Amino acid sequence: MISPIDVDPIAAEKAALRRAALVRRGALRPENRAAAAAAIAARPLPVRVAAGMVVSGYIPIRSELDPGPLMRRFVEQGAGLALPVVVGRGRPLVFRAFAPGVPLVTAAFGLLEPAPEAPEVVPDVLLVPLACFDRSGHRIGYGAGHYDMTLRALRAERTIVAIGVAFAAQEIARVPATMQDERLDLVVTEADVIDFR
Repeated sequence: MISPIDVDPIAAEKAALRRAALVRRGALRPENRAAAAAAIAARPLPVRVAAGMVVSGYIPIRSELDPGPLMRRFVEQGAGLALPVVVGRGRPLVFRAFAPGVPLVTAAFGLLEPAPEAPEVVPDVLLVPLACFDRSGHRIGYGAGHYDMTLRALRAERTIVAIGVAFAAQEIARVPATMQDERLDLVVTEADVIDFR
């Protein structure tokens, strides 16, 4: 049995914020979701595209905002694409090259990933899904910490840009961040581009 002392109050607060944000996100109508994805992609890109740049996107699950239109914009400007691959609990993500139309494989948790033979790449820009975010650049994900570990590992080696992709309804007043939580560089929503740099 878990005693009240064993419960991490920050983790409990994050779990409650996550649940509430996912309810709000899940309540959005399909036409509003599509309009939000289109609005984000219609703006000028939030970062300059350079030759050889790799942008990691994601295939949306549950009620996540679809970054597909934004990913296509990056491709139109000359960027290559990648998708994240979960290699195990407590480990950073790896990234495999991806192109629209290339078949994907179903992995743990129903995630779609490039096949194992797709080449591993290191992204310059990461489009990061999230449950909720605040105006200081903190986010709450799904609780496994994969993106926090990944951003920390990549930032130790090179300059990257982490862009949260979300609906405006996912903004909250404050994320109870800890030393383990990596900040985003930007968040893009249908209503705003929020730059934390």
